[in-house]
Amino acid sequence: MLRLTYKCIGFSFLLIGLSISCKDEPANNAIGDDLLEALLDQEDTDGDKKITIEDQGPKEFTFKNKDGKPFTARGTYELSNVLQELVINDSNEIDSKNITEAPADRISRMIKTRYWDGLTRTMDSAGIEKLIKDTKNASLTAQVLPVYVPYNDTLAINYYKELEKSLAIRTVRLPAEVTPQYVASINDKPGILSLKLFREDGKIKGAPFVVPGGRFNEMYGWDSYFESIGLIIDGRVDLAKAMADNFQYEIENYGKILNANRSYYLTRTQPPFYTSLIKEVFEQTKDTTWLKSHLKTAIKEYETVWMVPGKRLTKTGLNRYLAEGIGITPETEEGHYDAVIKPLADKAGMSIEEYTQAYRDATVGNAELDDRIAKDRIKLDTYFMHDRTVRESGHDTSYRIEGIAADLAPVALNAFLYQYESDFAQLTKDVFGGKFSANDKTYTTAYWQEQAEKRKKLATQYLFNPEAGYFVDYNISEKMQQDFLAATTFTPLWSNMATKEQAEALIKNAFPKLKELGGIAASTKESRGPISAERPQRQWDYPNGWAPHQIMAWKGMINYGYEKEAQELIYRWLYMITRNAVDYNGTIPEKYDVVEATHKVFAEYGNVGTDFEYITQEGFGWMNASFQYGLSLLKEDLRKELNELTPPDQLFD
Repeated sequence: MLRLTYKCIGFSFLLIGLSISCKDEPANNAIGDDLLEALLDQEDTDGDKKITIEDQGPKEFTFKNKDGKPFTARGTYELSNVLQELVINDSNEIDSKNITEAPADRISRMIKTRYWDGLTRTMDSAGIEKLIKDTKNASLTAQVLPVYVPYNDTLAINYYKELEKSLAIRTVRLPAEVTPQYVASINDKPGILSLKLFREDGKIKGAPFVVPGGRFNEMYGWDSYFESIGLIIDGRVDLAKAMADNFQYEIENYGKILNANRSYYLTRTQPPFYTSLIKEVFEQTKDTTWLKSHLKTAIKEYETVWMVPGKRLTKTGLNRYLAEGIGITPETEEGHYDAVIKPLADKAGMSIEEYTQAYRDATVGNAELDDRIAKDRIKLDTYFMHDRTVRESGHDTSYRIEGIAADLAPVALNAFLYQYESDFAQLTKDVFGGKFSANDKTYTTAYWQEQAEKRKKLATQYLFNPEAGYFVDYNISEKMQQDFLAATTFTPLWSNMATKEQAEALIKNAFPKLKELGGIAASTKESRGPISAERPQRQWDYPNGWAPHQIMAWKGMINYGYEKEAQELIYRWLYMITRNAVDYNGTIPEKYDVVEATHKVFAEYGNVGTDFEYITQEGFGWMNASFQYGLSLLKEDLRKELNELTPPDQLFD
């Protein structure tokens, strides 16, 4: 029986088993197969299959709960919860407790019980089938996905060859030595890179990994570490451990932890967090054999990726990012580089398309370099070296590093490598008795402590600005510090690289300049500079805020005893996420404008995680983790205020 309550021009009446229409007044209650449709018809006035504060419905809907009793949901939050529960349960058996659940508690529960699973992928048969449907593969000929496999991984080669019989994939064996020239030659044949496979119960399975979400449907470098923080909190150590296993596979087979496991990222790494990941997994598993294997690989990465003189190790003794690819980055959208290429094309009397194609052909050796572009070749090569390096840094893009990325010794990178050296020292001492052998060398605790102390002194010399009272990047080419205040200034607190005095100066000088309504901004407005049609907004600058910056700032402040400041920042960030989720049908996107405390970010690439219908199935990887981590640190009285949605400005000066 269909049970409908109608409101008609100032009065209401109940009809059972009858049909009636009421002009301009929608139904506010229905029980039956059309409950979802009735709810949307009444409350989703803009037709986007969500219920948000922008909908103009009556904001009141009555239905029978799972106990058969009438329940009235009121307001955007409760109504959007009804919508979500209908989709989750695929029935009308709704527990009214889930409708009125405290918002922060609900978000946390959804992340733990639904979103991590929604973001989990594998590189076995089931996972590959999903990747074939990835939007980034839509242009592939006949929808056949190339799967690139390391030269020596015979298990993977044979496995994917067999899958070719049932799935639209093509197995490509990489050469024994993967050069930048080779990577450029396959840019027009993009595909996925294999990750760790293993045998279990007679079957080959892929080590699972968590993706960021949306169009980011592969395993990303530093995203994976921050996701693992949330996974461990939520009792998913299995996934965090598997991601470390995939890191190890990448280092042993591709030479580095990749930007992501796609073919065009083979020459590009990401911010290093491998030692933090294996240490935190080991703290849960106490598996010494597993740790020993990973520690050897981590030392190999440290020595061969980061500490090779003239590459990512500079003459200052500090490190830089340096993506070693050549030519135009293939993952950008059509027209992304038009503003850069147009002046050169005009000068050569060519169209942008002609100039771009001539440059590409010469880059991969398919043609002689056109005389008209020869004189600007070095200029363009240099531009793309810096552009690719921006992407290796994970901060793509920001005016802090644009056009100079490969010339910088960044604060954050050196803080991360200080953490590596400190982790090596700690694990060698606490687990392996003060000595550890790897790669035909024996390393002592004292050696790693010496490396860390050396970097700490160099950071003070090159990266700390005593007049400003905070850390900045150092330009190696110009031999001067960059006058740009960014959230990365707090990373030395995260890794304990800062002195006590430097930490005090940071809290005094950087904290008030970067603190906004929704947390720490990626930079100050002054450092970013003016925005115009010729100088558009960059997503890793003011006014936006990012999960890894918040997480590292919180932990860093707690490391140095600034608990009050950490609690304030945690609350501001969690309030912004919670408020937006309450108002916008559970939305948890990639990034936020922390100045306005909104997910409506107007910058390049859009905002992944906002495009869904009915319910978000995933949230966004490191945003989920930041919520779980922040909630685990937040004091109980502030958690109560968060669930009551008390604005931060009512709690903090």
